[in-house]
Amino acid sequence: MPKKELTGKIVSDKMQKTVVVEVERIKEHPKYKRRYKVHKKYKAHVETTGEYKAGDKVVIREIKPISKDKNWEVISKLSK
Repeated sequence: MPKKELTGKIVSDKMQKTVVVEVERIKEHPKYKRRYKVHKKYKAHVETTGEYKAGDKVVIREIKPISKDKNWEVISKLSK
């Protein structure tokens, strides 16, 4: 079974070996059919500190839990 991959923007890089990635998706209201944006933040593991900064667009992949709320890892950087 393939692991989930999401694309988002780094909003915080202040922790050691961890970045906070905000993923945006578009939902449609079931009755009124208006589309709106929904944001969710994920904590993702980064082995090398300093490589990723706030504002970078990255791809994260689901992994086995490392801590209580960290079960994603950054696999690549798309752009700034």
